[in-house]
Order: sequence, then structure tokens, then C-alpha cells
Amino acid sequence: MILAINGSYRDDGVTDQTIDVLKQALEGYGEHVEVVLLREYPIEFCLNCRECTQKPGLEPGKCVHHDAMQELINRIEIADAYILASPTNFGSVTAVFKRFMERLVPYAYWPWEMHAPQFRKNNLKKKKALLVSSSAAPGLLARLVFGTHGQLKMTAKVIGAKPVGTIFTGLVATSPQPTLSHRTLKKIRAKASALVN
Repeated sequence: MILAINGSYRDDGVTDQTIDVLKQALEGYGEHVEVVLLREYPIEFCLNCRECTQKPGLEPGKCVHHDAMQELINRIEIADAYILASPTNFGSVTAVFKRFMERLVPYAYWPWEMHAPQFRKNNLKKKKALLVSSSAAPGLLARLVFGTHGQLKMTAKVIGAKPVGTIFTGLVATSPQPTLSHRTLKKIRAKASALVN
């Protein structure tokens, strides 16, 4: 199972369209793809209490919140690969993706006497991740200047995944209802194979 985590705010925006094309391409390879829309997903903000980081081991810690994040962590754990997606807002991933990122702290072991956390999945065989983003700026410039790509990479690292490809679509704010070009569609379909080969 491939788990796609989508941090876009907009129905049928560039990120949704990209995920849809990836899903169709991956299903063509015989893969099952589950899509989580963070804009509809009921999770709370992290309290930064670090309760979930105190117990050692490879399994993610337990959060003090009793919301849907535990179910999402369960899905992350059983997934074979990931698509991590967020548009660029204010030079960063969206607020809903950032909230999700912060709730990944159970993947850290960080007892009070340690000065820095250890990622629980660091020494395990890495799963594959495809990183998806977009920006009003040109794609290459946005990747170099904004923090979105780095935040998606960090998310992959925390959950024990290795990025195997990036889809970064630029100049997406030139119309109120942008659509993907034929060139971009071809690129997206080609990148899908990185998750299955």
C-alpha cells in the first residue's frame, strides 16, 4: 500500500491533480494507493509535552491526544511507500501539513536527560517517498529559495523513508483554476515508477 498525505487546502488544485495522476499511474502498476486529505483530517495541534518521546524502542510513542493521529500513524507504519505533498504557502509547507509534521514527534526518542532527539527509524531499511509540491514562483527558484522541499524531506526522514523523486510544479498562480500541462503530466507519470521499481 502506498500512502499519499496531501497538505493542500484546495479541492482540485495543482496538488490534488498531481496526486490523482500519481494514483492512476500507480494503480496501473497494480499498487493500492490511499489518500489522506489533511484539510479534512481531525487532528489537534501538538502540545510539545514530549510524553510520546520518553519510551525507548522502534515503535512510535503514544500521544496524550486521543484523536485521529494515532490512526494515521498506524497507516504510516503499514504503508510500503509514501507520497508527501504540500503546496508552498509563505515560503513553507501549508499550516495543515506543518501541524501534521509536528504531530510526528512520537517517531523521536527524546528522554528529558538527552539534549537532542534520536529518530526511531534511523537504522531501519528505508521505505521510498515521493515529494510533491508547487509554487507561484518558477519551480527551480522555489526549490532553492523556499523551505517546502526541505520540510517534505525532513518528514520523510522522520517516518523512516528515503526520497526517490521530487515533483515540483512552478508558476501555478497564473489562473484561478490552474491545470497541469501535458509536459507536467508526462513527468508525473514517469516519477510514479520510482515508487515501484
